[in-house]
Amino acid sequence: MKNLNRLIAIVVLAGILFGSCKSDQAGSKLPELDLLQYGVPLKIHAPDEAEVVVDDLGIVQDITVKGGDDFNLQIIAGTAYMSNASDVVEKQKADAIASQTFSKIVEEDEKGFIFEKKYSEDRISYDFRYVRLQGDKEFVFQTGLLGQFDLEEVKRMYEAVQ
Repeated sequence: MKNLNRLIAIVVLAGILFGSCKSDQAGSKLPELDLLQYGVPLKIHAPDEAEVVVDDLGIVQDITVKGGDDFNLQIIAGTAYMSNASDVVEKQKADAIASQTFSKIVEEDEKGFIFEKKYSEDRISYDFRYVRLQGDKEFVFQTGLLGQFDLEEVKRMYEAVQ
């Protein structure tokens, strides 16, 4: 009886551990993409067929990762002027809210937020900002400039950069 209780306890523990290892984030189901091969010290998740374009604009780098019509990610990399990611997020939030198309914040956490953009009653799109600080570098992630994305697509990109 003692051995049976131990066996049950081990099976339950294994189930809990296995369940906690699984991730149901859509972005993490995408393969990992190491951007170091493009001169950018970041790892994200992106579709297999993703194309990466890096433009050096002097004081910042503009990195675009495009994988099909539903994955278009832009990363702006530059010198970090703030040492706290939450301060950068608050600045990004203020900039987003000031936009004419801003409608509402949909989700937010300490490193970023997803928001709705309303062009008209019939035309609604979503976007996000996610901030990562590494050393003296600041990386701001957002949807690509071209395209409109639904909430599911934006959540997938948001999760892919975490």
